[in-house]
Amino acid sequence: MFSKLLVAYDGSKQSEKAFKVALDMASKYSAKMIVLSVARPPEPPVAVELEAVLESATEYYEDHFKLMREQVASLGIDATFQIKVGHPAEQIVHMANIEKVDAIVTGHRGESFVQRWLLGSVARRVIAYAHCTVVVVR
Repeated sequence: MFSKLLVAYDGSKQSEKAFKVALDMASKYSAKMIVLSVARPPEPPVAVELEAVLESATEYYEDHFKLMREQVASLGIDATFQIKVGHPAEQIVHMANIEKVDAIVTGHRGESFVQRWLLGSVARRVIAYAHCTVVVVR
């Protein structure tokens, strides 16, 4: 049923839950996983600032990815981890289209008030524009 999953990961507890659900799905269906984290660029974007944002995001997410890679490897799941810069919903939907995934797994909301508002908005946009099944984890 699912051969390739895209997991949206932002470091929040909700995205941790989404990752665990995706691990379960990947194990059951022998699916490949793509874990995608998206860093928001400054407004208006400036090349020097974009570089700094990507560098900072890479450092932050790579720390999280270490443990996630261990979990994936222990289950024998084929997974890749990527970091993009842009609007999260756009990048998630774009990656899902390019990779032709069967499902996107995302958390419902982030942790802080701003994250809750932003990720809630992201989840709604992903649902609205994705070509595939979207699993929203609470």
